[in-house]
Amino acid sequence: MGKKRIVTKTEEELLREREKVEAEVKKEIKLEVPQKVKEGRVYVSSSYNNTIITLTDSKGNVLHWVSAGSIGFKGTKKATPFAASKVAEAMGQAIRKLGLEKISIFIKGIGSGRESAIRSLATRGIEIGSITDITPVPHNGCRPPKIRRV
Repeated sequence: MGKKRIVTKTEEELLREREKVEAEVKKEIKLEVPQKVKEGRVYVSSSYNNTIITLTDSKGNVLHWVSAGSIGFKGTKKATPFAASKVAEAMGQAIRKLGLEKISIFIKGIGSGRESAIRSLATRGIEIGSITDITPVPHNGCRPPKIRRV
């Protein structure tokens, strides 16, 4: 089978990758809002593969969304808590640019980026009204198949 090689990145490559991600986060956000919105809802969808954060107004109209893939993370790195915190950081910039004063957070999913996304949003200085978990939970499951007759 031969020897297995472990590929290690140099510090220079790691710094370049980190700068690339941070540049994507700080990219100029173009937002169009029809009227001045004071309160909003933030939906954090955290799966095993990705973290998606959506910002809506109180009626449910989407104002802005960010995902780990849109920032520049690829593959398994999208599901990490670090990627989720960067996504929340980008969403915090959008919230500040829109001028929202108060948000309610709704979390859905069982991924590893749930807590880190909430912490990043909280440290951005945005007033959080409530945090609600809306992960679907099966109560009795599907109907079983009918009994096989031979």
